[in-house]
This record gives sequence, structure tokens and C-alpha cells, in this order.
Amino acid sequence: MCIRWFHLGLLAYFMCFAYADEFHSRFLLPRSVKSTKTNSAEQTTEYWMTKAQSILADKLEESSRLNTNRAKNIILFLGDGMSVHTITSTRAMLGDVSEKISFQEFPYTGLSKTYAIDKGVPDSASTATAYLSGVKGNYGTIGVTAEVPKYDCELSADESKHTESIAKWAQDAGKWAGLVTTATVTHASPAGVYAHTSQRAWENDAEIINDGCSADVNVDIARQLVEWPVGKGLRVIMGGGRRNFIDASDVDEEGIDGKRTDGRNLTAEWLTDKLKQGASAEYVWNKEGLWNVDLNETEYLLGLFSSKHCPYHGELEREGLSDSVPSLSEMTEAAIELLSKSEQGYFLFVEGAKIDMGHHSNRAHLALEETAEFARAVELARELTNEEDTLIVVTADHSHTMTMNGYPSRDADVFGLAPVLADDGLPYTILSYANGPGYSKTFSKKTGRRDLSDADFTDPKYKYMATVPLKSETHGGDDVGVFASGPYAHYFTGNYEQTNIPALMAFAANIGPFANVAVTLQEEDCKSEDENLL
Repeated sequence: MCIRWFHLGLLAYFMCFAYADEFHSRFLLPRSVKSTKTNSAEQTTEYWMTKAQSILADKLEESSRLNTNRAKNIILFLGDGMSVHTITSTRAMLGDVSEKISFQEFPYTGLSKTYAIDKGVPDSASTATAYLSGVKGNYGTIGVTAEVPKYDCELSADESKHTESIAKWAQDAGKWAGLVTTATVTHASPAGVYAHTSQRAWENDAEIINDGCSADVNVDIARQLVEWPVGKGLRVIMGGGRRNFIDASDVDEEGIDGKRTDGRNLTAEWLTDKLKQGASAEYVWNKEGLWNVDLNETEYLLGLFSSKHCPYHGELEREGLSDSVPSLSEMTEAAIELLSKSEQGYFLFVEGAKIDMGHHSNRAHLALEETAEFARAVELARELTNEEDTLIVVTADHSHTMTMNGYPSRDADVFGLAPVLADDGLPYTILSYANGPGYSKTFSKKTGRRDLSDADFTDPKYKYMATVPLKSETHGGDDVGVFASGPYAHYFTGNYEQTNIPALMAFAANIGPFANVAVTLQEEDCKSEDENLL
């Protein structure tokens, strides 16, 4: 008998008991729709005891029915820069800080450590390598080991230093793979699905040349997406970034110049390649084009909906862009519909990229609106799939420096001022940043800290208070949340390296280096125990 294996099973059981929670399909409504008045029942002991009993009952039930099916499908949702503070503040924006947004209803939660090999506070490139390939790299590099420094022209092209992503493991197992992002499809996070480079900015050949490297030796990220095996095999690619696929002498569908210098049109080359294979493929550049695609008859889909990054979700409505650019939820729905045709299942990467961009500019409104739309996309994916065969993991690559502070009331507008003045007799905002361009809204060279009494906090582009002046706010180094639902979701509890995420997903799907790992470990434990008995 393998006693050690039995003990590991018991440990897993009690970990599940400790962390389980039932998934409920509900989503908070905006403040204008949902009341935030305090429930009078909350003032009683009975309310909290009853609530605790309900939670305990849910945990007991969940611990008795662990989902150990093999995951046919895996969806990894990445909220770029979605810190715990960001999630909490989004709940406050939507209605009540005590409630949950969609993925917080998932039954299992953990914490991921996000540092890079050379930085305590990472970027989106090094973290993409970690949560997609299971290897820690250096700041600014994608899909390469830490042997490769940023900007290194020679080692960047050394295939022995390249890592493999879970998208490749899925493709090798016969599954389809795809990506959706609100950034350029060649940006740091989505590039982690398919690319290998020592400089995340090498999205087109011009950027490589500008950094003094050869664009022939160092293949740019857009070319890797179109030419190299993993990128070439992706069934769904949706996001922004048309300019990285066309030459500077050419213009895209909206008349905007390209960035390339090699005279190539990679969008046209992508489509030609698929047609040569006899595959049904579609390239679309706006929302109407996406809706006109027959996803039941399409095997490959490339959607580039902006020359640069896609617009902020709030801007889709405020600036009349909702008829031309699909939302993250709409792209996610289309991706799942297409990929679901795969008999072997699929891997899908979905990034809410502009959470991060809102924070970098200290525009908390935009960051929280993006988080709310990201949560809606997760909720939609949950409704379109079956938790019996689909593992959904929601996480962030890193945090940011925004905090929610000042003892506001439960029904306070999170975008407004704290209820009491600071020691200098001036008001301050509930949301603030440690650094960034919001410094100019916080301090004056002549008068010191500014009086924010008359500030327009309804402006979605308002830059919130920042202590240290920087053109762009920095990331934070704190751990980020991991939320899981579906097969082997109970393995995602605890506090662990970010590199554990692809390993656990691959184990759940029985693909890549982690296929049959449980059987292997069990055999090794049994052999070791038998030898000890002898």
C-alpha cells in the first residue's frame, strides 16, 4: 500500500474543505440601479451566524464532490494589473463593497507570487512567461529563460533558450488554441502565448532595427504570430494592432499608417497561408465584420479591431465606438463559439489589457470600468461552458499602486472624497496612487497640496492623487488573486509561484510535461516505499 500517496490524498481533501465555496451566477449592477443601503439585518448577531452556517454547509458539500474530471477545455482569463485593491474598488463602484463580482464566486481561490528573476516588481512580459510556460524570466523578455537578458540580440534568437507555452502543449495534444485581448495582439501578455523575444517592444521589424539588432536574425513578434508554429496554428486571434502587420508605406482600413519597414502585409499573408491549406479563414477589422462571420463554418479567425490598442470599454459607449469595435465580452463569446467545434477541446487566453493602462495613467475610472467588463466576460464564459469539462482560471499578472482608503461609508461614491479632512485641512480622494501623473493634480510647486473640493470626479479621465511624480505609474509587487472553477480547480488554493498556474492547468487537461504526472508520482512513491520495506 502506498501510505504516502494516501496521506497526500487526505491533505488534498482537507485543503478543499478549507477553501471550497459554491459558485453562484450573479453579477452586481451599477450604483444607479442597485441600492447600497445597509441591510438592517446586518446589525444582528443572528445574521452573521446564519451566513457563516451557510458558508460552512457549502464547504462541506463541495468537499464531498471534488471535480477530478480531465479538463477538455481550459480558459485562462488575465486581468492585466488587476490587483486585489482593483477588484475591491470595482465592487464598490458597481454597488456594494460587501458583494462579489463574477469570478469571486468561483469555488477556489489562491494567491500568486509575481516577481521576475531580476525584479521584485515585474512587468507583463516576464509574468506572461511565468503563467503561460511555467518558467520565470527577466523583466521585459517573453518566452525565454532567465539566461536571456533584455535587449540581447544573440541570445534572443537562441532556440535552446526558448520556453514552451501551454498553448503549444494544447496544440500538441490535438486541441485548438486561441487568444483574445484588448491590447495589440502582439503586446506582452498575448505574445506569451506564442512568441520568444528578449525585448517585448519588438512588435514589428522597425523596433528591432531601432534597438540596433538585425530584423532577420531577431524575428519580430508579429512575424512570429504569422510564421512560427504556435502562432500560425492559433484558431482565434482577436484584439488590436493592425499597424504592426503592414508596412509604413501602406495604410489600414481606417487610413492609418503601418509601422513595418520590410514592405510586407502580414495580414494578407496570414489569410493566403490559410487558404493554401484549404482551410476556411476570415480576417475582420470591425464589429460588423465579426458579426457577419459564420463561426460554424470558420476554422481560423483573425480580428484586428484597431490600429493600436482597442478603446477603453467606457469609451465604446461615450465616444460612439460600440458599433465599430467589439467589447471584450463579445470577442470572448465569438472565440468560445468557434473553438467549441474542436472535438479534442481547446485552450483560450483572454486578456483584459486596459485595466493596466488605466492605472498607469492614474485614471481609476477607466481601470475599474475595464475590470467590470472583464468580470462580465468571465461570467459569459461561465454560462457558455460546462464546469464538468471546462477549467476556467482567472488571475492577474501583477498589481498596481492604487489603494482604497480614508474610511468611506458603505454607500460612498468610491470615486469621490474621503469623509474627513487630512491633517493639513484639505480633502483627499478615496482612491489614490503611490506614484504617477496624478501628482500634478495633487501638488502645486507654489501652494503645496492642492484643494480638491471642486475637482470633477465624474470625469472618467480624471487623474487621481499620486505621491511621487512619474509620467507613468508603476506596477506593484504584491501577490495577486487566482480564482478557479471546473476540473481540478481545488488544486489552485494556497500561495504559490506564478509558474504553478500553467502546470496545474496542464495537469488538469493531461497535456504537456504534466500529462500523467499523478500516475508517475504514485509509481515513484510506491517504488520508494517498497524499497524501504525491504
